[in-house]
Amino acid sequence: MAESPTILVIGPRWVGDMVMAQCLFSALKQLYPNAGIDVMAPAWAAPLVGRMPEVRQQIEMPVPSGKLELGVRRRFGRMLKGRYDMAYVLPGSLKSALIPFFAGIPKRVGHLREMRYGLLTDIVPLPEKQKRRTAHGFFSLARGGSFQAPKLTVDGANQAELLARYGLVEGAFVAMMPGAEFGPAKRWPSASYAGLARAMMAKGLRVALFGSRNDSAVTAEIAELAPGCVDLAGKTQLVDAIDLIAAARLAVSNDSGLMHVAAAVGTPVVAVYGSTSPENTPPLAERRELVWLQLSCSPCHKKVCPLGHMNCLNTLDVERVLQAADHLIDAPAAA
Repeated sequence: MAESPTILVIGPRWVGDMVMAQCLFSALKQLYPNAGIDVMAPAWAAPLVGRMPEVRQQIEMPVPSGKLELGVRRRFGRMLKGRYDMAYVLPGSLKSALIPFFAGIPKRVGHLREMRYGLLTDIVPLPEKQKRRTAHGFFSLARGGSFQAPKLTVDGANQAELLARYGLVEGAFVAMMPGAEFGPAKRWPSASYAGLARAMMAKGLRVALFGSRNDSAVTAEIAELAPGCVDLAGKTQLVDAIDLIAAARLAVSNDSGLMHVAAAVGTPVVAVYGSTSPENTPPLAERRELVWLQLSCSPCHKKVCPLGHMNCLNTLDVERVLQAADHLIDAPAAA
């Protein structure tokens, strides 16, 4: 293997998974310090990948998520022939391994998942207990190096401009991320977030609500129930959310992509879990509180509660999350 290999990574399609993919990138840089690492991912990922110093460039995935489009994958793969020494395929689908195969990349690494014999040259074992531990699963593909938590860079100038634009002060506001693209079984109720927001504002802290346009209905409801919140859902780009969340005193979030962003910029995180487990996808933050009722029916890993009651989140009271938040707010910062 060359001392300066060129590496193509087929990246995941979720924000949180892309953040956790940095565990692989950092391990590869430890093994091959002079490697050129390119990440193929949807267009939305470019700002996020751009905050990872290990990555040389992002290549936009030429096929929409979920589509096979075999001819497009074949043509694109052939365009990449001769450019890469190694490929790492992070998604588990068969189709995600096709472009590196058509590109003729000599070493193609991934977990087996959808019977990808022949498409991959190096199938890395994935024990059953590791299948939902996303960050460690990605890291295992490197077959070496030490595990390092994701660390995104922050643009100080952009951060200062954004804080001034929205009337926020660094260290004097709480970032709340009440959405979850995966589905409603991950979302703590809006009324509960509103109760927590009111409690935070009563302590003299401002509250900023973050999310995509898809979360705007949820954040609008919270803002109505807790007047004074700064509702930024759908109003900022992902790169802006990264910089603003990095300035927060604390982040409170469902198990979501922005939860992993908060951890990766060093913001203390209170993570609320319902249908998923903190044992599998915890925020990899030095300062964190994991709040989970551990009911007998959870984790079910379903998008919608199969029992219809969603007690794992509906019965999680504000006081319990507030205590976790107070613990992080009152604890001295790490040296």
